[in-house]
Amino acid sequence: MCAAGRRWGRRQRALLWAVLLAAWEAAWGQLRYSVPEEMPKGSFVGDVANDLGLQLPEIRDRGARIVSEGRTQYFALHGKTGHLVTAERIDREQLCESVQQCVLRCELIVEGEMQVYGIQVEITDINDNEPSFRVAEKELRVSETTAPGSRFPLPDAHDPDSGRNSLQSYELSGDEHFSLAVQAGPGGDQRPELVLAKALDREEAAFHELVLRASDGGDPARTGTARIRVTVVDVNDNAPVFSQAEYTVRVPEDVPVGSVLVTVTATDADEGLYGLVKYSIEKMSEKASQIFQLDGDTGAISLLQSLDFEEDDSYELGVQAHDGGGLFHTTKVVVTVTDVNDNAPEISVRSALSEISEDAPSGTVIALLHVRDKDSGANGAVRCSLEKDVPFRLEKSFDDYYRVVTARELDREQVSEYKVTVRAADGGSPALQSSAVLALRVLDVNDNAPVFAEERYSARLAENNAAGALVLRVLATDADAGQNARVRYRLREGRVRGAPLSSYVSVQAETGALYALRSLDYEQVRELQLWVVAEDGGAPALSGNASVRLLIADENDNAPRVLYPPAGAGSGGAWSGVELAPRGSEAGALVAKVVAVDADAGQNAWLSYELAKATEPGLFRVGLHSGEVRTARSPLARDAARHSLVVVVKDHGRPALSATATLSVLLADSVAELLAELGGAAEAAAPGEPAGGLTRWLVLAVAAVSCLFLAFLLLLLALRLRRWRRRQLLPPAAAAALRGVPVSHFAGIDGVRAFLHSYSHDVSLTADSRKSHLRFSRDSCCDTLPARPLPDEPKPLLGDEDSAGLCPQDPASLPVSYTRRKLKFRSATLSFVSPRGDGRISQFWRR
Repeated sequence: MCAAGRRWGRRQRALLWAVLLAAWEAAWGQLRYSVPEEMPKGSFVGDVANDLGLQLPEIRDRGARIVSEGRTQYFALHGKTGHLVTAERIDREQLCESVQQCVLRCELIVEGEMQVYGIQVEITDINDNEPSFRVAEKELRVSETTAPGSRFPLPDAHDPDSGRNSLQSYELSGDEHFSLAVQAGPGGDQRPELVLAKALDREEAAFHELVLRASDGGDPARTGTARIRVTVVDVNDNAPVFSQAEYTVRVPEDVPVGSVLVTVTATDADEGLYGLVKYSIEKMSEKASQIFQLDGDTGAISLLQSLDFEEDDSYELGVQAHDGGGLFHTTKVVVTVTDVNDNAPEISVRSALSEISEDAPSGTVIALLHVRDKDSGANGAVRCSLEKDVPFRLEKSFDDYYRVVTARELDREQVSEYKVTVRAADGGSPALQSSAVLALRVLDVNDNAPVFAEERYSARLAENNAAGALVLRVLATDADAGQNARVRYRLREGRVRGAPLSSYVSVQAETGALYALRSLDYEQVRELQLWVVAEDGGAPALSGNASVRLLIADENDNAPRVLYPPAGAGSGGAWSGVELAPRGSEAGALVAKVVAVDADAGQNAWLSYELAKATEPGLFRVGLHSGEVRTARSPLARDAARHSLVVVVKDHGRPALSATATLSVLLADSVAELLAELGGAAEAAAPGEPAGGLTRWLVLAVAAVSCLFLAFLLLLLALRLRRWRRRQLLPPAAAAALRGVPVSHFAGIDGVRAFLHSYSHDVSLTADSRKSHLRFSRDSCCDTLPARPLPDEPKPLLGDEDSAGLCPQDPASLPVSYTRRKLKFRSATLSFVSPRGDGRISQFWRR
C-alpha cells in the first residue's frame, strides 16, 4: 500500500515537472513534444494552439504554418484543431543513425504577426529493427597447436534501434571446444570473442560449425545470427603484426574520390604460405562501407565517394591482417573529416509581406528569414546585411532567424516599390555568400493634397459670349495613387451682383474646364474673382485651392448716347433745340456744346464729333474731341438768322457706332430780334403743328434766363456795396473788435450794414395810456463794447459818448403797443447811419 502511494506520488511529481517545463518553454516561445517513430501520417503530436495561447480563428486568419529545415516536411498544423500532426512517416534510424537522442526541429510562423515559435519533437524509438551481422558467415583458421584460452575476434552485430531496443547480448552454440566472451569496447559497445576452451585435434575434427546469436532488449526481443566455421590447420608459428596499434588520419572533406587515405601495414615472420598476409575489414558501419574501400593485398584504404563533413565528421574501421595459416592481427583506423568552406549560407524566406502601407510605423516586420551555413567554425559563422540606402534594417529574432523591419516611415511618392537584397556571408577564406531579394510594394495613403499647376489663373473673355463658352482649364495633380489621386473640381460658393457665382460660371468636375453659363456684359461685370477647389478621392478627402481672375473684354456693342442736347420727342432719336448766338460774335465764339457718353471702355469709348450737315457749311465748326460748337467765322449780315446743325458722334470701335444731335442756332443781337425770329418761325410752321406753344415756351425760357442773369448781377452788386459800407462805418481797429461778434447781431437794410444791439427794459401797459410807462436801463444804450458783458445787461458795441446822442431821452416819444395785460418782454433796437450822409440816426424797434 505504501509502495503504491510512493509510486503514485513520484508519477504526480514527474507530471508536475513536465507541465512546468512545458509552460516555461512555451513562455520563451519554445515547445517540446515527443512522438514514437513509424507513426502514420496525420498522427497527433501536440496541441500547439492551446500551448501557445492562440485562438483557432487567429490561426486560420493570420496564416499560421509549420516550416522545417530540409526538403521533407515531417510535421504540419491542423487548421481546424490547432494540433501539430505528422506529415510523413518518420524513421528514426534513417534520420538519426548515430545519435542517441533524435530531435527534429521545426518552427511555427504566424504570418499576420510575423512571429516565430520554435518547436522540438523528440522521435522515440520502437523495436522495429533486429540485430544484424555485416557478414552472415565467418571462417576462422586455427592451428591445432593453439593453446586453450586463446581468443579470436568474432564479427559484431549492429542494431540501429536505441536504448533497450538496441543490441543487448550475444550467445554461442554448436561445440564444446569453444566458448563466448564479450568485451566492452572504448565506446561502450560489446565486442564478441571466440575463446578456445579445449585443445584442438585436426585428426579428430578438421572443422567446427558454430552459431553466434545477437539479441536486443525489445518486447518481444529480436535476434540476428551469424555462422562461424572454424578450420583446424597445421602448425603456424607467427601471426601477422601491424606496424601501429591504431591508425589516425585527417582528411579534408573535399578530397577527390579514389584518393588513398591511409595504408595499413602488417608483417609476418613466417615464410611461405604462413608468411603471406592478407587484409580485410573486420568492423565497419553500413554507411562507412559505402564510402571506404580496402585493398586486401596492399592494405590501402581509398575513397569510394565524396566525404561530407556536415553529414559525418569521423569514421572508425576495424582492419584485420591474417596469414595463410589462419593467424591474424587487428588494428583500428580512425578517419577524421575536416571541414572545408564548401557550403554557402542558405537564406530561406519563411514569411514575407508583398505589400505595406506607407504610413506603417517604424519597426514593422516585413519579412522573416532563416539563415544557416552547414559548415562549422568560422566557415559556418554567418553575417547578414542589407544594401545601403534602404529604409529597412535587420534584427536577430530567434536562433538563426532574422527579421527585416522598417527603419523609418515610407513615402510611396518617393519610392513606390522596393527590391530589398539580403546578403549572407560566412567567415571562410575565401568567404562564400548568398543573397535573397524581397519584393515589396508600398501602398498609398492619402497624405498629399491636390496641387494646382498655378496658384493664380487669369483669363480674358470677350463680352456677349455664347452661353457655355470655354473660359480656361485648370489643372491640379495629386502625388498619391489610385483613388487617392483622383481629382475632382468644384467652385467655392460666392455671389456676383447679388446672384450666385454658380449662375455665371461652372467647372467641369473631371477635367477642370471652366465654362461661362451666360452671356456676360462688360458694362455690368468687368471681372470675376473666383476660387476653384480640387479634391481628391481619399477618405478623408484632401483639397487644394487656386484663384481664377476672369477679365471681361469690352466689345463695341454700345452706340454713343447724347446727353446734351437731350433727346426730343418725335425726333426719331435726334434732338431739335434752339441755341442763341449774337450776330456780332467773333470767329471761335462758343455757341453750344454737344455732350455724349459711351458705355463701352477703352478705344470703343473714345468719341469724336463732326459736323455732318449745316444750313451754312462754313459758318460753324465742331471740336473733334470736345464737341464744342463754335463759329468758324464772324456772322455776316447776309447770313440767315436760323441755322440747323446735325452733329454726328462716333466711337472708335470696329465697326464704329454713332449717334446724331440736331441743333437749331438763332443769330440775334437783341430780344426783339430774337422774338421776331421766333415769331417768324412760328408763322412758317406747318399747319396742325403746335408752333404757338413752342414759341411761348421759348419766350418764357429766354425771359427766365435773363431774369436769373440780372438777379445774379444785383446780388453781386449788393455784396460789393456791403463790403464797402462796412469799411466806411468802422475803422480798422473797431472792425478787428467786431470779429468776435455773432453774425446774428447784424442785418442789412438798403445795402447798409447795421448792428443789432440787445438790451432790457420794462414796459407797464394798462388800459389807461396815462398810467402806462416805459423804463429804460441807463446801461442799455451805450457806445462802448465791454470786455466782459454782463449776462443780464449786455454792453453796447458803441462808446458812451456816441451812445448818449443815440439813446432816446424821452421814453414817451417811443411807439408803444398797448395790451390789457401787464407784460414783461425783451426788445432790441436797430441803429444805423442814414445813407444820405446827414448824420441822422434812425432807430427801429425789434420785438
